[in-house]
Amino acid sequence: MKETIRKAAGLLAVTTAGSLPVSAMAADTLVDAIKGGTTSMQLRPRFEYVDQDGLDKEANALTMRTQLGYTTAPLNGFTAMLEFEAVNAIGDDNYNSSKNGKSEYPLVPDPADTEINQASLSYSGFSNTVITFGRQLIAYDNQRFIGPVGWRQNEVSMDALSITSKPLEGLTVNYAFVDNVNRVFGENHPGDCATAAACADFDMSSHLLNVSYAGLPFGKITGYGYFLEYDDLETRSQQTIGVQLSGSPKVADMPLIYHIEYATQSDYADGADTIDADYLHLSLGTQFGATVVKVGQETLSGDGTYGFSTPLATVHAFNGWADKFLSTPADGVVDTYLNVGTKAFGMKFVAVYHDFAADEGGADYGTELDLLAAKKVSENLALAVKYAGYSADEYATDTDKFWLQADFSF
Repeated sequence: MKETIRKAAGLLAVTTAGSLPVSAMAADTLVDAIKGGTTSMQLRPRFEYVDQDGLDKEANALTMRTQLGYTTAPLNGFTAMLEFEAVNAIGDDNYNSSKNGKSEYPLVPDPADTEINQASLSYSGFSNTVITFGRQLIAYDNQRFIGPVGWRQNEVSMDALSITSKPLEGLTVNYAFVDNVNRVFGENHPGDCATAAACADFDMSSHLLNVSYAGLPFGKITGYGYFLEYDDLETRSQQTIGVQLSGSPKVADMPLIYHIEYATQSDYADGADTIDADYLHLSLGTQFGATVVKVGQETLSGDGTYGFSTPLATVHAFNGWADKFLSTPADGVVDTYLNVGTKAFGMKFVAVYHDFAADEGGADYGTELDLLAAKKVSENLALAVKYAGYSADEYATDTDKFWLQADFSF
């Protein structure tokens, strides 16, 4: 199956229409499917500034993400989709893109690249079930474990066979077999995959299973098992099994917003026997008018040798926007946070304060303040200003990041 998925993804990349089944190739029917298809385009220019202690130069990255996509109309239950993605530096690339060799600058992992972001064939002829084959974006739950890292200019797509089914009201079953993960570094990364940081792609034979039920009166329960087998980095192979419960039932006419999640991680396939860690996330909040307030604590355990790992997550969304904890330290990390979000003047505002500590030994890592202001200007244009300030104590270095972004979608 692994080699079949890889070959099919390549075929889809050449011609999605040619991948339709023979029975659907009648000229009039195929023409209707193509004529009835939809196009999509996104232009996302972004300026990112980084000032990091220990590096002489400050990063000033002006980049553009361009996505062009086309999806056919359904044809006997089949739909084909093709999307190209290009990331370009505008002006001088005064930043470390991870492959331009400018190590004197802070890292902004948005290297220039052009690739096929998605190329897939989907079938929805079964009752409440969609099967997708090829290169695609996969996101489960809040993307803490599985997500496309949409914040970075180059999205993370997967060459996979995925199934989403809703056999009963409130019940959703997701499964995917993943052959390859196309990471944020792009196809032309100079590394040789001796380490995870050097890999442009993750060559895998992995199984993802996520089952949720939303019919409970007090919330939604989800169970998951992610079995990651690496072909090139065998000792990193791991399995993560967990459960979460979340909801917002009303108590005295006020919503009680809660999230409870636990997962355990261990070695899988040829993974090292040192892979042994736990994950715990607890949060509680409420809403006053347009303002939502949450307090929480997220723990990725560590024992001094291994820290709980989330290699396929949308990691930027967790543990601070300064991205100091994209990889969990060997002593783990405990993130205690306060999150306040509101809407006013037609805009969205978010402020998050983090206090980071080690799980093993309790060292004070540091603190961080994250701020966001975003506005939907029109149906096709959204603007955002974002800031992250990490103050180091016993981990990493002081770092300030600032973003200014426009998102044109058509």
